[in-house]
Amino acid sequence: MHVLILGATGPSGTLLVKEALDASHTVVIFARSPEKLSEEIRNDTRVTTLKGALDDEPALSAAMENVDAVLSALGPKLSHGTYPSGEPLARAYSLIIKVMVAHGVKRLIALGTPSITDPHDKQSLKWTLVVGGLKILASTVYSDIVGIGNIIRTEGDALDWTIVRVPFLTNSSSRDVVAGYVGDGKTGTTLSRLGFAAFVLQELAENKWVKEAPLITVV
Repeated sequence: MHVLILGATGPSGTLLVKEALDASHTVVIFARSPEKLSEEIRNDTRVTTLKGALDDEPALSAAMENVDAVLSALGPKLSHGTYPSGEPLARAYSLIIKVMVAHGVKRLIALGTPSITDPHDKQSLKWTLVVGGLKILASTVYSDIVGIGNIIRTEGDALDWTIVRVPFLTNSSSRDVVAGYVGDGKTGTTLSRLGFAAFVLQELAENKWVKEAPLITVV
């Protein structure tokens, strides 16, 4: 497949690019600062890199040309300890979905967290405390994450979307992943970034969680 990867300059996104290439896909990277990519990725002939911002519709549309799927590792990033109001990533997803529909691209696999709730979730004290703490201490981050889920679910009706909710991410080399829901007795509170990337590529191939929002963690 020819896949567009968003958030590719971050640690999880970089692994997502490598996993996509290892799975024999070709990759388009759309990034505000593509110079942050490793030389190995920038020089790979299977990778096309385009510079642009997530609110630049013409640039995003150019990146979406002939794409089969969009894989996103976009997530909120604090700048000097602050995060902007106005749900910038949720608004970005609204535009991403608009451009996907215009280009006939149906598959979206996007990073999320347990702040995005799911009807299959059950009561979990530890996640109630974690999400509640985020809501109090970083309310704009919390609002944007929840907004991402709302936008994908309400505006992505024409898409085959999957929201891959992740817990606390580590730099472990483990690829082990269990997929489920909050409070189901089998999911935990940590996951390697490599595990996230591997799961996304597996889901791209298998389509087991279309229009679902699984929580994935270490086994």
